[in-house]
Amino acid sequence: MEKIKNLSLRKTIVLYMIVSLIVSFYLSALIMRMAATIQDDIWWKYVDQEKYFEMAEGDGRKYLTDVPRPNSYEMKKFDYHVSEICDFLQTFTVLIVSVVGNIIAVFLFYKHKLKNPIEELELASQQVGRNNLDFHITYENKDEMGRLCEEFERMKEQLAENNHQLWKIIEEEKALRAAIAHDIRSPLSVLAGYQEMLSEYLPEEEIDMDRALGMVNESKKQIERMDTFVETMRKMSSLDTRELVVEEITSMQLEIDIQAELNVFEKKFGKRCELECVETAEKFSGDKEVILEVIENLLSNAFRYAKTKVEMEVLLTCSELQIRVKDDGVGFTVDKQKATELFYQQNVKDSLKHSGMGMYISRLYCEKHGGQLLIENEKQSGAVITAVFHRIA
Repeated sequence: MEKIKNLSLRKTIVLYMIVSLIVSFYLSALIMRMAATIQDDIWWKYVDQEKYFEMAEGDGRKYLTDVPRPNSYEMKKFDYHVSEICDFLQTFTVLIVSVVGNIIAVFLFYKHKLKNPIEELELASQQVGRNNLDFHITYENKDEMGRLCEEFERMKEQLAENNHQLWKIIEEEKALRAAIAHDIRSPLSVLAGYQEMLSEYLPEEEIDMDRALGMVNESKKQIERMDTFVETMRKMSSLDTRELVVEEITSMQLEIDIQAELNVFEKKFGKRCELECVETAEKFSGDKEVILEVIENLLSNAFRYAKTKVEMEVLLTCSELQIRVKDDGVGFTVDKQKATELFYQQNVKDSLKHSGMGMYISRLYCEKHGGQLLIENEKQSGAVITAVFHRIA
């Protein structure tokens, strides 16, 4: 039964029509035979039976002869009408039964193969029209309609994913506007304050030169902060359109580049870093600039939150490159997945120095490179971030 249930629409309609023809043939034969028998019984009542038997046994041999049809005026009214009905049945039974059989076959075909999936799809379309994607199409036959329902279900899932991404983009745009307002307003407020103080006290020489120079230097830092933010915004706008530039990266050159980054961060933060490289392949195919930028973001984050040291492990294989960075800080104090969201900051005070987009950009770059960015906390203490890059052929 399951095999018949999963037949294609074409094979199913052919099967229904064949069964309909066979049933119609035998049913027509039965009806015509019964009509002929009833008609013969009626006619027999109006036949001269002695004369009929003499004709059937004329020369001493027996013959099989039909019962002769009596004249209509000889028959009773009821017998005449019954005889006419029998004539009609013998003439048109095949046509009538065939048509009725085909209609029944089409009805059963619609009921068993089309009705349920059409109702499912119609209901699903109504749900989509109401922006409700929390439903499931239950039709599971393996025929054409089943595949159509599967495609509709897949389309619904994709639509739900697109809606999720759209809402995510909207939320990120809100965060972007808020970040722009905050990161531009804060340094501007500082600059305005310094400008007001200098304008008021400098002409009257009520402020010493060292303090004035301090304000000028601090103003310069605020301008640099705005420049950094503008550059970050420029980079954000080009993330989606940036194409990967694939090149061969040797393990030796990668280690040299990483060590150069480490030297800069160790000197800047006054913390040490332990580097371990494990290589099962000498070369890796990928975008070197993207990989180095992600490494820089991971190291910047680790050095910023580490207490005394950072540990970095590089695993290079034929198929992928893994960069694992661990610090001995307090780790992530909230949902780890939020660390890769736009403008995430562990500490509110960080907003004075950092835009909170490093991990977000790193995640996008890893995904663009076919990999992912994994966030976790070490059991003892500290955060562990692993960037995975897949080889690009």
